[in-house]
Amino acid sequence: MKARSAEEFEAELRAIGEQRYHHLHPFNERMHGGTLSEEEFRGWVRNRFYYQVNLPVKDAFILTKLPGRDDRRRWIQRIIDHDGRTGDEGGIEKWIRLGEAVGLARQELLDGESVLPGVRFAVDAYVDFCRRKPWLESVASALTELFAPDLLSKRISDVERHYPWIASDGLEYFRARLTQQPKDIAHLLELVIENATSREQQDACMRALEFKCDVLWSLLDAVQLEYSKS
Repeated sequence: MKARSAEEFEAELRAIGEQRYHHLHPFNERMHGGTLSEEEFRGWVRNRFYYQVNLPVKDAFILTKLPGRDDRRRWIQRIIDHDGRTGDEGGIEKWIRLGEAVGLARQELLDGESVLPGVRFAVDAYVDFCRRKPWLESVASALTELFAPDLLSKRISDVERHYPWIASDGLEYFRARLTQQPKDIAHLLELVIENATSREQQDACMRALEFKCDVLWSLLDAVQLEYSKS
């Protein structure tokens, strides 16, 4: 079969998110509906941190495989955004501040001992995917970012409305991502749309995005099973 046009390909990628992104997960819907207990919210923050600290790791694997210097120069900013620089707080530190705002100790987050096995399995599988797969599929897996900005905006407003016990300055991670993600999304789409020129490559990119949606869904499955016990 011939390759999809750029417009058709992007539309099919976006359709995956509309159908499978974790904004549809029951735990996420409960979070935004204001019905999570404090322990459930802490459990999500605690376990999601394992995903956050592994983002620069997977991005480093992708960085080593990108074929062009210009793309590597742009991609490395993603690592800096999460790891930060000396004197410039990154996303990981901001997530620790969120943890502290919900009542978690910094060391509890950093040692990772309380991460659920299901969360660890899902996140490790994602990092390994980006280590093993060709760069184009690894990049395509990150296209879940296409669907994140609207969710992040909603998360800020819904958390402030429903969970007043969480200090507003604990939400700086989400606010920062609102300004960082547009350039990341533009680069992701550029890399995938311009380089997936065959039907086979496009199909592989779509499978990669589906896999990443499954990773995020599985993370919430594990958290819901553990912390939403009756």
